[in-house]
This record gives sequence, C-alpha cells and structure tokens, in this order.
Amino acid sequence: MNKRIYQYTLYACLATTAMACSTQKEVQLPERITVPVSSTSTGDTLSLQHFSQVFSDPHLRALIDTALHRNFDLLSAAQRVTTAQANLMMAKNAWLPTLNVALSAGVDKYADYTLNGVGNFDTNLSPNINKDQRIPGPTPEYFAGLRSSWEIDLWGKLKSQRQAAYARFLGSQQGRRLLTTQIVAGVSGLYYELVAMDNELAIIQRNIKLQETAVATVHIQKDGGRATELAVQQFTAQLLSTQALEFGVKQEIAALENQLNALLGRLPQTITRSHPKELQTLPGAIQQGIPGHLLLQRPDVQQAELELQAAKADVKAARAAFLPSFTITPYAGFNAFKAGLLFQSPASIAWGAAGSLMAPVFNKKQLKAQYNISTAGAFTAFYDYQQAIVNGYQEIASALNKVDNQQQAFALKNKEVLVLQEAVSTANVLFTTGYANYLEVITAQKNVLEAELALVTTRRNVYQGMVSLYRALGGG
Repeated sequence: MNKRIYQYTLYACLATTAMACSTQKEVQLPERITVPVSSTSTGDTLSLQHFSQVFSDPHLRALIDTALHRNFDLLSAAQRVTTAQANLMMAKNAWLPTLNVALSAGVDKYADYTLNGVGNFDTNLSPNINKDQRIPGPTPEYFAGLRSSWEIDLWGKLKSQRQAAYARFLGSQQGRRLLTTQIVAGVSGLYYELVAMDNELAIIQRNIKLQETAVATVHIQKDGGRATELAVQQFTAQLLSTQALEFGVKQEIAALENQLNALLGRLPQTITRSHPKELQTLPGAIQQGIPGHLLLQRPDVQQAELELQAAKADVKAARAAFLPSFTITPYAGFNAFKAGLLFQSPASIAWGAAGSLMAPVFNKKQLKAQYNISTAGAFTAFYDYQQAIVNGYQEIASALNKVDNQQQAFALKNKEVLVLQEAVSTANVLFTTGYANYLEVITAQKNVLEAELALVTTRRNVYQGMVSLYRALGGG
C-alpha cells in the first residue's frame, strides 16, 4: 500500500514538473525596412570638411564648451547613464551566491503534546547527557555564522537579464550622445540666428542713415520749391517705419540671447559673438546622397537598436521563468540553545546545505502576463527602431536639400541686392535732377532694404541647414 502511495506521489510530481516546464514560443518579429543609401564616402566628407567651417568660430566653440559642461539636461543624462551602469552591475552579479553574516536569537515554548515538546522532555531525563546538554524550557535559539543562497542559472534567465541590462546601459550612453548632439546643434543654431539678427540690425541702421539723408534732402528741395509737403511726409513716414523695425530686431536679439543663456545653464547675460562681416563666406557645396554608415550610426538609431536587443533579452528571461529554478542554501556557524555555550568549539559548530528545485504551477498566469508584456515591448522596440531609421533618412534628405537650395537662392539674392543698390543710386540721381519722383526713390529704398534682409535670411538658412545636417547625421 505504501509502495503504491509513493508511486502515485512520484507520478504526480513528475506530471506537475512536466506541466511547469512548459514554456512559451520564441518571439518572431517582422522583417526590417530597407532604405536606399549611398555607398560613397559622402559621410567622411561631411564630417571632416564642411562642418569644420560651421564650427570654426572661436566664440561659438566657447559657447558649445560651456553648454556641454553646464547644461542641466545633459547633466541629468549623465546621471541616467550612471543609473544604467548600476543596474548593469546588479545584473552582472546576480548569478553569484549571496553570503551574509547572520546573528540571530529566538525562543520557543513547545507544547507538551508536540514532537519537540516530548523529545525535549525525554532528552532531559536521559542519563546519557550532562548538565550543559539539558534543554531549557522555553527553549532559546542562538546562531552566529554565515548563510548563503545561490540560484543556479540553468536556463539562462539571469544571463538574459544581464544582456538586457548591458544593452540598456549602452542605450543610455547613446541617449546622452543624442542629447549632446541636440545641444550642440541648438547652441549653433541660436548663435547663427543671433549673428543674422546683428546683420539685419546693421542693415536697418545703415538704411536709417540713408533715409535720414533723404528726408533732409527733400526738406531742402521743398524750401527751394522743387518738392511738395506730400513728398516730405512720405519720406518721413518711411524713416519712422524703418526706425520702428530697428526696435523689433533689438527685441528679437534680446530674446535669442536669453534663450541661448538658458541652454548654457546660466542667467541672462550678453553673448559674445563674431561680427557679421566675419561670416560672409558660405560653406562649400555638398555632394548629394544619403551616407548609409552614418545613417545607422545616428545615436537615436543605435539607441533604438539597443533597446530592441534589450527587449529581446527580456522575452528570453520571461520564457525562462516558466522553467524550474534550482537554488542551493548552505550555512555554517555556531548554534546553541544557551548563550554561554554558543562559541564552545567544536561542540557548537553547525553546518548544513539544502537544494531546492521549484517550478511554477499556480502562478503561471502571472508569468504568462509578464511574457506578454515583454513580447509587446519587443514589438514596440522593433517599430521604434524602424521609425528611427525612417526619421533619420528623411531628416538627412531634407537637410541636404535645404543646404543646396538655400545656397543657390543666396547666389540669386546676392545679385538682386547688387542690382537694387545700383537702382537706389540711380533713383537718387534722377530725383535730384528732376527725372524721377519721390515715390520712385521711396520704392527703390524699400526694395533694397527688403532684399538685403532677405539675403541675410538666406545666408542664415544655409548655416541653419548645415547645423540641421550635423544633427541629422548624428553629430561628431
């Protein structure tokens, strides 16, 4: 009868273990997107030649250096890297056994009709023990020694968790690199915006002086009977409009300086920058084509790829959680029921070890829920990775097109400004000689002002396009 009970118990244990050892299928992700890229050395050319001119301004380089040391978002990103590194350290050492120094004391009052109660009573009546071996009641329990626990990584669960932590640590570094690129691009963009506004302010102030001269001239002509009060009013109104435009530009300069100072992690102050005349030369033409190796080296693409690797490792760990875990729990130390006898060696020395094989049975729904969460996270990471590639491709393509188009527009705008400047000189001569009216002079002055401001905007767009291309290519 007992033999049958043992057999039935063994069969039940084997069946339970077999049920518990069932696991989930491996996750199957869709195929990755393929984007057309250029196999030329465009990326090296962009990195070494064109951007050196964009970031050669010593004032800009000083501002970038300040931002990299003081920007609060970047400092926070550094702490996130430290956190990921600490998580990696935990995961790397998870497979090692724990070893703790244990000092414990307790007391038990055993009932008379229990195994321990009867055993202690009979032991104390035995003639084979001495007085130190008599068990007091209630019975104290003292232990001083070492206790350990070690989970054997049979199915690679801890290894998968370590791989996930390592991928996320590398991803945090790429996240910091991405933020660094964005900060450098942000500082550069605001800097060139400021230089462009300085240039606009200089153009407006120069036109104010020319218009003041025109107002003075038309007053003289009115006094001589060669111009009317209407002409004086029109020239004066144009002067007032340009003077008001000057204060609008000054306000934009102040706002840009405050914005740049915030990016530098400091309170508002004057931004030292180069004179607009020092930045008249545009960067050289850029070869068209998307550099494939730089596209895949973008920090956001690499971060998304690392997050995908971590998500896959999470799925492996979730699958391994369905399998039995084997844990060893040894201990060694001094053990006694009297404090005075605790350290009497070797009589008080105790040691032991136990091994346990545990398989989930009734909590498999929770494990399956965790597996479903990890699987959904893997698909999410995959789609994020695909989207990062698509975003990177379109950002690089847009930046290349912007630089090329703005360079060509600048060449045409520059010719337009030269023509209109000659037109202003011609209109002034014709007006003073009576062959042109005041409206033609005002129109010529207005057109050249608008053209010069448009030329500044186009030059700024070229530099902004280069900065956008720098950011789209992942910095450097």
